Amino acid sequence: MNSFYLILGSEAALADRALNKITAQLKEEKAEVTTIFAGDALVGDISDALAPSLFSERRALIIKDLQDLPEDSRDEITRYLPEPDATTTVVFVHKGGVKGKALLDAIKKIKPEVIACEPLKKEAEKEQFVKELFLDSGRKASPGAVAALVGALGGELRELQQAVSQIALDAPAGVIDEKYIDEFHQGRVETTGFDVADATLDGNLPTALISLRSAIETGTDPVMVTSAIASALRSLAKVSGSASGAKSFELAGQLGMAPWQIDKARRQLQGWTPRALSKAVQAIALADAQVKGAATDPIYALEKALATITAARAAR
Repeated sequence: MNSFYLILGSEAALADRALNKITAQLKEEKAEVTTIFAGDALVGDISDALAPSLFSERRALIIKDLQDLPEDSRDEITRYLPEPDATTTVVFVHKGGVKGKALLDAIKKIKPEVIACEPLKKEAEKEQFVKELFLDSGRKASPGAVAALVGALGGELRELQQAVSQIALDAPAGVIDEKYIDEFHQGRVETTGFDVADATLDGNLPTALISLRSAIETGTDPVMVTSAIASALRSLAKVSGSASGAKSFELAGQLGMAPWQIDKARRQLQGWTPRALSKAVQAIALADAQVKGAATDPIYALEKALATITAARAAR
């Protein structure tokens, strides 16, 4: 393995997949792995993690959310870069953007293996992603099955990951075909994060809560639900700033959305004001943080967010 890896980009699903692959390799090498969340790092934490170990000949340090690393800890990395320990692998995970750019540029100069994790916009890219997920799971899916799954779930990578994991476990032996994907989608259509999102954005709190419970009971991760709602709100925000008289197919390339997604967002926008959208975005951002670890009851955090969002829409 290389001494340095840089996982760079804002698409969390791709970043997690890349990190999982590297971590699996490290485990095969019986490496002692330390993970540091940059935003929580104290002065000396990184230096300590990179110091020689008496207990392991092979070590690795994973620094997540590198863009959040405090200024007074950055020199611990820059001092290490020129003369790395040959027995140590360092993995930097950075969400991209200008935050922490000076440190990022210093890391790039030592030529790490860079794994790009930018959002996938083209259908072909999403289909390739799904194909690789099936292969990672030890399964094969036909091109038609892959396209059907992307079409059914709208291309949200987290949702696609979850779906592939379930299909890989449940599908009969052999190549997974389009018919099986259709059956899978029909069985799951009422229990996905996107159904929760649709009911929420329509202002229908009772249906949103029922859909949420159904989704959780059938295995949908709460993170997938917050992701679906956040994605739907982003679509509303994008479309709200576009020319109202423009055709959806004319805006597709500009907005990075399929025409049907634009049409759907326009229908949902009829019940929203800019102020209500802003409140909804704040509510789902808080719920996302709580669901990912800050809350003792993630389901309650989600239910509260649904109530806040539908109330914001009703207030207008």
